[in-house]
Amino acid sequence: MTLKKTIATLMVAGLLFSGCGIKNQNAIIKVNNSAITQKDFDELMDKAVANSPFAQMSGMDIKKDKNGMLYLMTAQRVLNQLIVQELLNQEAKERGIKVSKKEVDEAISKIIEKMGGKDQLMEVLKTNKVSVAQFKEDVKTQEKMHKLAKSIVKTKVTDKDCKDFYDKNIDKFKNPEQVRASHILIEANPYQIQQAIETGSKEKLSENEVKSKIEARLNEQKALAERLSKELQADASKFKAYAKKYSADTISAKQGGDLGFFSKERMVPEFSKYAFSAKPNKVSDPVKTQYGYHIIVVTDRRAAGTVPYEKAKSDIKEFLKTENEIKALDDLTNSLKKKSKIEILDEQYDPEKINKKLMEQLGKLKQKAVNPENSQKTASKKK
Repeated sequence: MTLKKTIATLMVAGLLFSGCGIKNQNAIIKVNNSAITQKDFDELMDKAVANSPFAQMSGMDIKKDKNGMLYLMTAQRVLNQLIVQELLNQEAKERGIKVSKKEVDEAISKIIEKMGGKDQLMEVLKTNKVSVAQFKEDVKTQEKMHKLAKSIVKTKVTDKDCKDFYDKNIDKFKNPEQVRASHILIEANPYQIQQAIETGSKEKLSENEVKSKIEARLNEQKALAERLSKELQADASKFKAYAKKYSADTISAKQGGDLGFFSKERMVPEFSKYAFSAKPNKVSDPVKTQYGYHIIVVTDRRAAGTVPYEKAKSDIKEFLKTENEIKALDDLTNSLKKKSKIEILDEQYDPEKINKKLMEQLGKLKQKAVNPENSQKTASKKK
């Protein structure tokens, strides 16, 4: 992960934790006179894993294999993030930068306005298991980073800057036809069902027995999808609750099944064919795709076109301001790293050593992709 991306994560995601005193016996990294502790790492690692789309979709515990590629990639990002955070916190303190309760409240008010109300914010926090206290602390940290960036460089963005960006990046403001829809996925993948049957069976099953069980399970899932569809057609107000309870798409289920806006190309053909021809707010019969049965409701539509400059202007200004701040903090962090003393107290948390392990694993994967036959022969010899 590049330093610039780390800075962006710190500012936008709000995944920061305050530094702890060096007297803490669980220190893993020392940054000047402050420590990053095991607790700091564990907390941020847990949050990073919880927010990992791959972990959510696969259900895999990426912390289980500490030599696994996903664990190493996440750990490296977390450690770099903690080091950068500590350096910037120390610099903010050195410059006397503070954030008042009033400033935090004003920032939260702006967030609530952008999200369309306090209820929407509370729902997002609940879905992502973030407490109000932690959210306020994250906002406070983000405001501190804004102030620190402004103390380094002028971050004012002019109307001319915005118009120039719009004109040079006009393709970014062109949108195809889009719909917004929610869905409930009832899984009906024969291969997955077969794997579950064979793994869960204590006795070896014949081919016919496996096929019979797969067919029975597929029929059960189809019947469930049909039942839920009829119930929701009778009372669509239950859609969000049903999505959270029944949908196999765990990511959208947290949002009551909401998939946001999407173009035709983003979805499999069967799903898009229904979504782009359906009447708004009408619950579908089960739509069969390679993933199973989808119960779909279209909630909004956007015609193809180009977002007008005046409508995009405020978003462009915010984007350019953030870019300027990230660049300023990026340059500052590079400077701070050169003059700071960063001591690794526990080698397993050394970002450079973790990166070396990652490069070795990527090299092996590349070799296997280039010459799969040799990889198989090597594996056979080891056996």
